Amino acid sequence: MQQLKERILHDGRCLPGGVLKVDGFVNHQMDAQLMHDMAAELVRRFHGVPVDKVFTIEASGIAPAIMVGWLLQCPVVFAKKKRPSTMHQPPLEARIRSFTKGVDTSIYVSREFLRRGERILFVDDFLANGSAARGILDLVCQAQARLVGMGFIIEKAFQHGGDALRREGIRVESLAVIDSLDDGIIRLRP
Repeated sequence: MQQLKERILHDGRCLPGGVLKVDGFVNHQMDAQLMHDMAAELVRRFHGVPVDKVFTIEASGIAPAIMVGWLLQCPVVFAKKKRPSTMHQPPLEARIRSFTKGVDTSIYVSREFLRRGERILFVDDFLANGSAARGILDLVCQAQARLVGMGFIIEKAFQHGGDALRREGIRVESLAVIDSLDDGIIRLRP
């Protein structure tokens, strides 16, 4: 997506430790038109793939997932990072590590919203080392649902999470791929 790549180069910032700051248009303040266009591109890339639900993790994945769900006309479910008191039955639970925050956390989803046999499309803002994606895969497996693909706004290829997922046969679509952030320079894959 050329529009996204140009925005990353113009407004994105490299922070120490391989962090790409895009919070001015992706995951803190959002450019609604860009979010719509990115969602439309993900829907185009997964055209013909039956999807029952779009799944993500709070909080940064919610906006792109809602746009994709709206365009696909299917429900959107997000894994919560804290178990709410309203989850009366034991929820599905997985552990993930946040790359940007550097902490391990549990994620939860109610069993009533992720069911056996459902075809699940995971949508998130970033793919780095793949921990969040693995947590989602764990939840999908626990529910005996079926993952049909994973769509990301930005993939940091130098962290190899996408490589590992693809080697396992998971369909991964990323709208922009960052090959390197070395020396504070954003190097996008053409």
